[in-house]
Amino acid sequence: MRVAAKTDAGRIRLANEDCYYVGELPGGVAWAVICDGMGGAAGGDIASQTAANCVSDIIVNSYQEQMGSRSIRRLLITALDNANLRVHDISLANESLSGMGTTVVAAIVADRKVFIAHAGDSRAYIFDGKKLTQLTKDHSLVQEMVDIGQITEDEARVHPRKNLITRVLGVYETLDVDYCEEEIPPGSMLLICTDGLTDALDLDEIAAILREHYFADCAEVLVRRANENGGPDNITVVLVES
Repeated sequence: MRVAAKTDAGRIRLANEDCYYVGELPGGVAWAVICDGMGGAAGGDIASQTAANCVSDIIVNSYQEQMGSRSIRRLLITALDNANLRVHDISLANESLSGMGTTVVAAIVADRKVFIAHAGDSRAYIFDGKKLTQLTKDHSLVQEMVDIGQITEDEARVHPRKNLITRVLGVYETLDVDYCEEEIPPGSMLLICTDGLTDALDLDEIAAILREHYFADCAEVLVRRANENGGPDNITVVLVES
């Protein structure tokens, strides 16, 4: 199992409100969590750091070797629910942080399967050596417009309201968590990223970079190319190769 990761503030934002953690668990299992914070003043940074820390702690302290699919699902959803309450409690206790929140993608990779819990518009993909397949579905206004046929996927990428998300960790007392699990074919890798990457690079560009560079260099190259394309937002990339 190999892991590579990189985060950067981008070219426009003064601060980086993304946060990520990655690690390994017993039995050759990898895990990762990324968060993209939102909120006034320092709210976005606090929300993403708090959520990422909480989710990471629960994964590391609760995962047990040879856990089954149902147990991993329960573990990830519990981690996100607890992180949601923690961020929400902090926002209620400090008026200046009211309304802060964060996207989240949490993943465990074990036995050639990936288990994912998420909320918001940060994404997870499988790269099979040729193309990227999106595993998560954005919780956003433009995704809802795509779902009802009002706009196309290409139009969604450039829509002026593309960053308006409809589900976020920490804003409300309860969180509706999406969950999925997928096989990882041999020779494939998992890509988790915030929208700073996918807003700056289209999927063909991302796939070309993953094909043409050594695994250890891919995260660095993806972030650099996103910045070369304007770096409109914070950029975070995590790659896992099993």
